[in-house]
Amino acid sequence: MKRIPLTIYCFFLFHCLVAQTANKDIALIRSLRAASNEAIANHDINKMASFWLDDMVLVRGNSTHLTGKDTIVAAWKKLFSENPKVLYVRTPTQIVISKNDTLAWETGTWKAFNSYSKGGHYSAMWKKSNNTWKILAELFVSLF
Repeated sequence: MKRIPLTIYCFFLFHCLVAQTANKDIALIRSLRAASNEAIANHDINKMASFWLDDMVLVRGNSTHLTGKDTIVAAWKKLFSENPKVLYVRTPTQIVISKNDTLAWETGTWKAFNSYSKGGHYSAMWKKSNNTWKILAELFVSLF
């Protein structure tokens, strides 16, 4: 009889620990997104790229897509040079961590200033590699 309560206790303890890890990862991804927004505001392309995996895929709000960190860096350099007042801010509304703790899904809204669009919705796929979260893919849809 004593094994059943111990088993139940261990089960709940395990789930509490998993939930704590997920909550820490969610908070970390939110802080990484805030730092990414700050890098965009400062037009700091090197800092922006530090959040991306080398094989990142980006689908922009105008439905064009880019693949690879170097290609995406070049596109941002061109944008900032042609439009030095442009600004984008992404605000997560939901972040979900996978059960195996290696992938995360982020979704939210984005706002644009001095751009062709005023914003819309986005989703991002994060991947944990060497205990570090990086963006593998982002999808932006211009709605406003």
